[in-house]
Amino acid sequence: MSEVPASHPRYASLKLREAIAAGVEKGITSAHGLIAHGRGEAFDYLIGETSQPFAREALRAGAALLLMAGYPVISVNGNAAALVPAELAALGQLLPAPLEVNIFHASPQREQAIRSELLVHGAQTVLMPTDQAQLPFIESNRRFVHPEGLFRADVVFVPLEDGDRCEALRRMGKEVVTVDLNPLSRTARAASVTVVDNLARTMPLLLEAVEQLRQEPAEVWQQLISTYDNDAVLRAAEARIRSGA
Repeated sequence: MSEVPASHPRYASLKLREAIAAGVEKGITSAHGLIAHGRGEAFDYLIGETSQPFAREALRAGAALLLMAGYPVISVNGNAAALVPAELAALGQLLPAPLEVNIFHASPQREQAIRSELLVHGAQTVLMPTDQAQLPFIESNRRFVHPEGLFRADVVFVPLEDGDRCEALRRMGKEVVTVDLNPLSRTARAASVTVVDNLARTMPLLLEAVEQLRQEPAEVWQQLISTYDNDAVLRAAEARIRSGA
């Protein structure tokens, strides 16, 4: 980053902030995404800006759920594309799973910009919203999906999700793995597995967990999923925030 030394105590946070701002300049992230990122920064500060035990527990369960899926799909919005495009592309190759562009403040130009960013960073299959399939239980632009993507998926990885669509996916019977710094959000509470952590920290850990669990028998995956308690994880995250420790 320009004029900010790596020794700066806020270096990591400022680096991510700059990535979001650069995403706006590229036409990937909406101006509204800046507000959402700032809200996340506040919660990140409260959990100590580190991947806490409750986040690591959740990401292992999430990795197992993605590996157990019959047809996993990775949903990508503007902030995620600005922050971790290479990691999302790597996850898509590792599972394997298609990536699908899905944004709230939709425009063809921004959707194409996100798709191009993902392809540049190594994504192999990037699906786009269509009018051929729509999610029920939701009225925003995010209801428009690809018939061979989110509409078909049984497990969806949706980092930085909005609550309406997460609830709609769950009502359709789909499992949802999300990354959300706010344990009180509708997304966090509706998802099957919620990783309360910064997406930039989560993605390398998630890739590592998927790699490790791929070497284990499916019984290990099933055990992780069957013993996982998302409500308990959210309570632990909230307690950490309230403690200020």
